[in-house]
Amino acid sequence: MKKHSLFFVPGIVLVGTVLRIPFTTIPTILTEVADGLGVSVSSLGILTSIPLIMFATCSSLAPKLAEKFGLEKLFTMVLLTMVVGSAMRIFNLPALYLGTMLLGAGIAMMNVLLPSIIQANQPERVGVLTAVYTTAMGLASAVASSVAVPIASATSWKGLILILSAIVFIAFLIWLPNTTFNHYPKKSQKEQNGSLWKSKKAWGLLVFGGLQSLMFYTALTWLPTMATQAGLSAEAAGLLASIYSLISLPFSVVVPYLTEKWQGRKRQVALALVSLSGILGIALLFFQNASFTYWLTVNLLIGVAVSALFPYLLVIYSLKTDTPDQTARLSGMVQSGGYLLAAFGPTLFGLSFEAFGSWNIALIIWLLLSIVMTAALFYTEKFDKIID
Repeated sequence: MKKHSLFFVPGIVLVGTVLRIPFTTIPTILTEVADGLGVSVSSLGILTSIPLIMFATCSSLAPKLAEKFGLEKLFTMVLLTMVVGSAMRIFNLPALYLGTMLLGAGIAMMNVLLPSIIQANQPERVGVLTAVYTTAMGLASAVASSVAVPIASATSWKGLILILSAIVFIAFLIWLPNTTFNHYPKKSQKEQNGSLWKSKKAWGLLVFGGLQSLMFYTALTWLPTMATQAGLSAEAAGLLASIYSLISLPFSVVVPYLTEKWQGRKRQVALALVSLSGILGIALLFFQNASFTYWLTVNLLIGVAVSALFPYLLVIYSLKTDTPDQTARLSGMVQSGGYLLAAFGPTLFGLSFEAFGSWNIALIIWLLLSIVMTAALFYTEKFDKIID
């Protein structure tokens, strides 16, 4: 008996497409949004933090809601909520904030449950389908960021938001047939809701996942500023930021597949190399200069690490658990704690510069945290399963 709809893979592609662009596209037109609403640009700075805070607070709710409504039905409800949340942002400042909160909550649910929904529908294709949606996410983000300003100029900032909302609505329509094949995660008798928080192995994965997110968002937020402070032009820093984002595309394609296929020593060597790449990139930031080649090297080294470790983490949720429910609960725990670190990391990094007048203290802490991240990664790699 068939366990999934013909629209499952197209639905996964569209879900991947809308996992980031509804909120990552907005920073490119913040000035236009501020002018349109009659507020200062600085008052909109929180828009980049709201989704991360929602990721942290809503991720742990996803497994419980999936048990109540079913995975596919919950995705349908979430996508419809995201359509409403995205479209309402055009009205006024409170609606902009509330709509962004709804988007963040919806994306948090799908972030957590995507590994589970793949395992429930096509468990034999976890690596391939993870590659599909992470590639769609990266490609959509790159395209959306590059066309956002021209679209806003040709229409308005409201026009851009309505186009983004229409894309989410298309994802909702494509996903809708999947609701017919609704899967309910089942929890075994011995599994307790709070048991994961008592597991050292799960905490190891949380530390790794959280610090990986912190590395990504800290670099995304501050590398362009550091580059311009060192003497690069704003245009060059913008180009480097694009390169940093685009690095993820090839890794999104190959890492899920290789993570699933490679075992033991081969996977550990690959993880050691990409982790070392990130540590080396951060270490180089102690020797900043105005060379474009230098900043390109830093962005490539850190970009390789975060671009490879993120899809690896997404696949590990499924590989180190046995059931969709276990996958959802592990993913929910790791992401709730992980995005909390990611939300505060860039802010504290910037405050450190203001307090000490130098990046050095923040860089020392960041370098130490990247070493802790690598240690946590190899700790969890020792175990075949996170949940026994």
